[in-house]
Amino acid sequence: MSTIDIEKLAESQKANAQVMMTLVRTAFHGLEQLTALNLAASRELFNTSTAGAQQLLNVKDPQDLKGVAESLARPNAEKLLEYSRNLYELAANMQREITTVMEEQYDNLRHSASGLIEKAGAGSPIAGDVFSAAMKQMMNASTTAFDNISQMAKQMTDIVDTNVKAATNATAQAAAALTPKK
Repeated sequence: MSTIDIEKLAESQKANAQVMMTLVRTAFHGLEQLTALNLAASRELFNTSTAGAQQLLNVKDPQDLKGVAESLARPNAEKLLEYSRNLYELAANMQREITTVMEEQYDNLRHSASGLIEKAGAGSPIAGDVFSAAMKQMMNASTTAFDNISQMAKQMTDIVDTNVKAATNATAQAAAALTPKK
């Protein structure tokens, strides 16, 4: 193996390490955001539950119990809706960041492989043409598969986005229905 090959191998390993570190940083950032979201939601749930329990304990007339329960239901449904929306946004952002990193890595890999295929073909003109054509065909198939998978992932994200919006609307309507009519 020549020094050029060793240098390229070292560069490749360094690039792979950088990609892994980027993915790990993205995952940690997402976990930090998820932890903060869950901590805030837990704090809010505790405060709301405590206040709600106090309101229910202060009810003297059983007729008032229904009104108090209804007044507590809507804010809780809205908070659940907000939590779900924030959780979805966090997951969607993480998915986009990871997809971007993986697409960049795949593009770099494809570019490097194309260069190696060209070099291999130039080194042995007779067998190199057959090898080069086979490798180019394999790279094209690989690129098509990666593009299809990326497109499917984006479509799934769109479907989930549509479902979250529909659930948000349904929850908002349910929360509005819980609101006492005056």
